[in-house]
Amino acid sequence: QVQLVESGGGLVQAGDSLRLSCAASGIVLGGYPVGWFRQAPGKGREFVGAINWSGRNTNYADSVKGRFTISRVNAGNTALLQMDSLKPEDTAVYYCARGKYNNDLSATYDNYDYWGQGTQVTVSS
Repeated sequence: QVQLVESGGGLVQAGDSLRLSCAASGIVLGGYPVGWFRQAPGKGREFVGAINWSGRNTNYADSVKGRFTISRVNAGNTALLQMDSLKPEDTAVYYCARGKYNNDLSATYDNYDYWGQGTQVTVSS
């Protein structure tokens, strides 16, 4: 079965940290960009950030820049989203997605082909 699986979500307080993981099953993640998106209740899916195939280049939304860090481990087959200084407005379901095009770190939804089911992150004030 082809899928991406996110893990690491949970309930935390404002100012805390969480680390999300994205692992692939049935497809290769290494060698492709990986993007992270989130969707809060009643809102559209929002770009959080992305990392290129080598892990050397990243792109972040302004709302998370300086607080969130994306990295790759396991020869690029697992992507991590380290979230620090969390705020209540970070509450959302977080999704990872595999990018279609090398070095494309855009926020364009259609530039990603495989998506995970999401993991809930809730930040209380």
